[in-house]
Amino acid sequence: MNYHPRATSLHATRAVVASAWCVVLAGVALSFEHPLLLGAALAAVVLAAVGAQSGTVVARALAWALPFALAIAVINALVVRDGLTVIARLGSIPPLGQVDVTLEALSYGGVLGLRALVVIGCFALHSAVVDPDDLLRAFRRISYRSALTAVLATRLVPVLGRDARRLRDAQRCRPGPPASRLAIVRAVTAGALDRAVDVAATLEVRGYGAAGRPRSQPRPWSRHDFGFAASSLALAALAIAAALAGWEPFEAYPRTVVPVDAAVLGLATALLALSLAPFAERRGVGR
Repeated sequence: MNYHPRATSLHATRAVVASAWCVVLAGVALSFEHPLLLGAALAAVVLAAVGAQSGTVVARALAWALPFALAIAVINALVVRDGLTVIARLGSIPPLGQVDVTLEALSYGGVLGLRALVVIGCFALHSAVVDPDDLLRAFRRISYRSALTAVLATRLVPVLGRDARRLRDAQRCRPGPPASRLAIVRAVTAGALDRAVDVAATLEVRGYGAAGRPRSQPRPWSRHDFGFAASSLALAALAIAAALAGWEPFEAYPRTVVPVDAAVLGLATALLALSLAPFAERRGVGR
């Protein structure tokens, strides 16, 4: 977990709103294909990370994600046969057949890789600015013990990996064919949930699940909550309007067309402005 409380507008926002803002920004990136708009979304993520004093965390995540983005571009160029501009003829490759790399497939692979970078950056920012305990408390009215068990099971992922390796080693020591991967996953999952329930029981000392625990007063919405909630709604509305009105004139195949007109520039500017506007409010960020 990369969360550290800091005196920023995004940290001062309640966990549900901050989480929704990060998820909506990632969803907006998934709805666009124009490189300029994806670049604006990536810039919004980076600038938001700087504004939230989490630039190092997001930069580290983007650095790790860059090879995967390049791999996406290369794989798309190798497996997609669409496109008119052939830039390389690699001959016959047994798993793929005749491979002719087209400029259009390589370009669209770059678009997919850039989109993946934006999404990874959004969720790296999410892990850095959203308090997991506050997020868990927000969902306790839905299913308190189930939510706690699920969160604990997720945090025990490294332990689950070790359990799977030990179960596999134990199966190899037994005569007969080894167990299937599905059986290993089933055993590890059952053990994870059992362990999570046991760990949850120890949290009684913190008041989790205690009968008759006092109900806390609802936290009033702050200006930061309203700001980021409004930003989330505006970003979602912008993406929907762009899709319905056709404001994104981008074509990948058979020939890549990437026009940069007033509509695209206005859309990119609006995306940046709506994403970063809540950071302008600095009052009351201290905790």
